[in-house]
Amino acid sequence: MKNELITRITNKQAHIGVIGLGYVGLPLLVEFASKGFKSTGFEVDQTKADKINAGTSYIGDVASQKLKEVVDAGRLRATTDFDHLRECDAIIICVPTPLRKTKEPDVSYIFAAAEQITKRLRRGHLIILESTTYPGTTDEVLLPMFEETGLKLDEDFLLGFSPERVDPGNPQFMTHNIPKVVGGVTPDSTAVAAQLYSQIVNDVHAVSSARVAEAAKLLENTFRAVNIGMANEMARLCYALNIDTWEVIRAAATKPFGFMPFYPGPGIGGHCIPLDPHYLSWKARQHGFDSRFISLAEEVNSRMPEHVVQLVADGLNDERKAMKGSNVLLLGVAYKRDVDDVRESPALSIIDRLRAKGANVRYHDPFVAEVRFDEAHTDAAGEPLRSVPLTNDELTGADCVIIVTDHSEIDYKRVCSLAPLIVDTRNALNGEVRRESRARIIRL
Repeated sequence: MKNELITRITNKQAHIGVIGLGYVGLPLLVEFASKGFKSTGFEVDQTKADKINAGTSYIGDVASQKLKEVVDAGRLRATTDFDHLRECDAIIICVPTPLRKTKEPDVSYIFAAAEQITKRLRRGHLIILESTTYPGTTDEVLLPMFEETGLKLDEDFLLGFSPERVDPGNPQFMTHNIPKVVGGVTPDSTAVAAQLYSQIVNDVHAVSSARVAEAAKLLENTFRAVNIGMANEMARLCYALNIDTWEVIRAAATKPFGFMPFYPGPGIGGHCIPLDPHYLSWKARQHGFDSRFISLAEEVNSRMPEHVVQLVADGLNDERKAMKGSNVLLLGVAYKRDVDDVRESPALSIIDRLRAKGANVRYHDPFVAEVRFDEAHTDAAGEPLRSVPLTNDELTGADCVIIVTDHSEIDYKRVCSLAPLIVDTRNALNGEVRRESRARIIRL
């Protein structure tokens, strides 16, 4: 079976199926289709499937023109009918893996996808999980489900894990030039999965097991979370010492060895960095291990919105203004620059805290038209907010402007010429802009 699958993949006869057509699954599906593979995407949302089949992309990193080309060529389609899984040779699972309110892993979406596969599992299937999860999920959860059908691993089907490494909004790194880690439950699974990804990715790194691949993904993002936590803690200390955090980091970064710059911010957001470390710490607890670094980093990072609000309060106080009744304008609510994703965005927690202190809060974000707090996967609450135009009156009427997300299309020179007080949490204002600014600027 291994050789049969490798031959079908090499000859581009393999039919590729992707379950979950979000910011991971859709780019992956389009990449396979662009390389000549017949590709089918599986969704539970009929609206998304209809948009894809019409050649309309709802993912920023996938151009509608590129999507339409492969749809019109008959190489890509989307469906809500999971019976078409039987037609696929390779099935890749790209579903969300959120956290429960208890900070424990929620693998219900993985279970749901696996159940759909189990009902249609046949000889010759290669199944690959890409959703971020704790080490052991592939061989402890998926393998038993699939073998309950009576089919056997290696004899009838293959199973592996390959972590997604998508960086939304980053045009430098796309699916084809991000190295792909691949780990199978067995050597045959690793070999075939690596062969599959080598058709669309420049560099494939095979590891000894699915567990290693699962742990590698968690290490990548936990490494970032811990080091961002260190940078955030340093920022708070520098503020207390009246030292420029960013100048300190630039100075340290001149060392050509032994230092890697990480930068502070208003908090961490997105689907990966705030969540993935909890998957690792949860698994550690199952084995009686206390992952203290992870817990400390989460504590520091989660307090950054509170620190930002304190900077606003300090700035207003210096102007002899109270927080209650002040007009505060946020620039950016997305979790990172030039994307429309507000999942776990620190802006939402900042808004929540400002509202609780009686501030009148408005925001401008060219990518996010409206924020509904009950849909944003945070503890923030309150009435929805809509983005306001960044007019002169909006800037001059704000008692404080907070740069939460440093979107590239915002004219920060204009902001500095009109706003009386600015809290810059992203180092968006360069030296020249600051020198020419009429505003009082407080930097994180």
